[in-house]
Amino acid sequence: MKNIDTIDAVQEMLSAEGYVCDRALGVVVFLSLTLGRPLFLEGEAGVGKTEIAKALAAGLGRRLIRLQCYEGLDASSAVYEWNFPAQMVAIRTAEAGGGADRRALTQELFSDDYLIERPLLQALRPDENGAPVLLIDELDRTDAPFEAFLLEALSDFQVTIPELGTIRAPEPPIVILTSNRTREVHDALKRRCLYHWVDYPDVAREMAILSARAPEAAEALSREVVAFVQQLRTEDLFKKPGVAETIDWAKCLLALDVTTLSPEVIADTLGAVLKYQDDIAKLQGSEAARILEQARASLMPA
Repeated sequence: MKNIDTIDAVQEMLSAEGYVCDRALGVVVFLSLTLGRPLFLEGEAGVGKTEIAKALAAGLGRRLIRLQCYEGLDASSAVYEWNFPAQMVAIRTAEAGGGADRRALTQELFSDDYLIERPLLQALRPDENGAPVLLIDELDRTDAPFEAFLLEALSDFQVTIPELGTIRAPEPPIVILTSNRTREVHDALKRRCLYHWVDYPDVAREMAILSARAPEAAEALSREVVAFVQQLRTEDLFKKPGVAETIDWAKCLLALDVTTLSPEVIADTLGAVLKYQDDIAKLQGSEAARILEQARASLMPA
């Protein structure tokens, strides 16, 4: 691992990868790396939880392995499965050749040659660049049985494949779990991890993020975009825009050669910053002008 021996070094490493990290997040990432503990990140969608794992893997020069969670995900889908079509071909080939040794054929069929490794098993394998970063994304989409399995897997960093035996990681992966908090994750799993709530950034940090991710945007436009989005988050919306939407919106405005916001421009590009029709409908007419006026007022020196 690179010489990441201070909190400042963590922040500098993430910043070099385009991720603007505040002190609190820098502390918990540093502790996770130093103590070898999984890091559990909760927060609204679009605040940058997944990007932390990407920036960390790039900064450390490690492989990023992502397990995207979904409803119905089970242990076999997350760990491994056998290549059934290839096994059937091997069986038919052996039968066609005649005199197949059933015991030898069975051993061959359930060997590494026919094993399809899924993210959790991949993360346990040795890597010449060091243990990978394992991102378990949107854990809240899964159910309690998968959480229970994950609790055991993260405790020992090993899995058992009946046909092959137990596979243990020579070096535990760097584990980051994320949740959008659509449901509560069990306390037993949280206790295995260091915890951090990733909140919406303040104005200064969001400006820094936009500067890093859309450096071609003029400062005046970036300030208006950030101020408008910050004001938008105070409104009664079904889904408040995250940092990802701020970046997308700024890039859309640049593509349209927009240099300053107007109610008309906002109306034309709301689909980049709001993702629900009910929210978009609320900003039609004079509402966009009102919010823009409030945003510009917040930019005025006190």
